Amino acid sequence: MMGAGPMEQEKTERKPLGARVEEELMAYILGMPVAVGEKLPNEFELGQMFQAGRSTVREAVKSLVTRGILEVRRGDGTYVKSHRSLADDPLGLSRLDDKYKLALELLEVRLVLEPEIAASAAAHATAQDKAELKALCDEVEQLCRTGRDHIPQDIAFHTCIARCSQNRVMEMLVPMINTAVATFASLTHRSLRQETIETHRAVTDAILDGDAVGARCAMVTHLACNRQAILALWKEHQSHAPGGGPAADGT
Repeated sequence: MMGAGPMEQEKTERKPLGARVEEELMAYILGMPVAVGEKLPNEFELGQMFQAGRSTVREAVKSLVTRGILEVRRGDGTYVKSHRSLADDPLGLSRLDDKYKLALELLEVRLVLEPEIAASAAAHATAQDKAELKALCDEVEQLCRTGRDHIPQDIAFHTCIARCSQNRVMEMLVPMINTAVATFASLTHRSLRQETIETHRAVTDAILDGDAVGARCAMVTHLACNRQAILALWKEHQSHAPGGGPAADGT
């Protein structure tokens, strides 16, 4: 069997160190395996394992926290939260560097897809689907009002809407949507809690009523609100970056 060619080797060599360590850490978690709820070695030990500095290890851990795979407990250490593999992020979106640009690009795609998914959900959701969606909406609202982490249930909410559509292809798009929700939350620091409550409720009510047009419009409003928040953060980020102000908005 032939070994890796020069082009493949060059691609490996060009991969950023943080991305390489993230992949190796994920492989370590799945390969050992490190069970959900178990503690990882400390940063120094991980650095020795992957021949990387502590800052690089910290970057890889942070990325896996954003993806919902790891959980950092202050004063205690880093624990495995999920064994969700890279198959849940087939395009590798979570490994792209510019999270602000990624969030805006994902929202462009979401504005094309999710309003139609919501409309289809309103037309095809079963009674059981509607009950599950309402329960998730209620749970996200309660978590938001009490200041707790609502992101896992937020992701479950969007996943449920896709499932309500009864379209298997739409369900297969959920991993990308999940990446978008996690990326957005990591940038906004989960600040849009009231907007989340109101727009999720509007989407849910329309789907429960079987109102496809209403569900479509409510989802557009939800995503537009998210986009405005990300756009403001991106412009602020660009204004503090070396070289001047923000580039023209191409979205």
